[in-house]
Amino acid sequence: MADICIQVPEMDSHKLIEVEVKVNGEKRRYNYRVELFDWHGKASTVEERVRFMKEMISNYDPNWQLYHIGQPTDRHIPIMFRQRSLS
Repeated sequence: MADICIQVPEMDSHKLIEVEVKVNGEKRRYNYRVELFDWHGKASTVEERVRFMKEMISNYDPNWQLYHIGQPTDRHIPIMFRQRSLS
């Protein structure tokens, strides 16, 4: 299935985004979660930041898949996850 892009407003970490769309008249619901991983004081070089980010993603809840990596700052990296399946 193709993806669509929706602008998400500035928000705090650990917020859930619920999106409901109709495709050919059929409703579908998707959940997304944005996490702000704080790497301030934990990773100073690019290599350390990449290693830190890979570790955070690989240890994340397996019910959520990596969807988008946002623009990093000196303090944190925003990462968006999409829920794999809805119960």
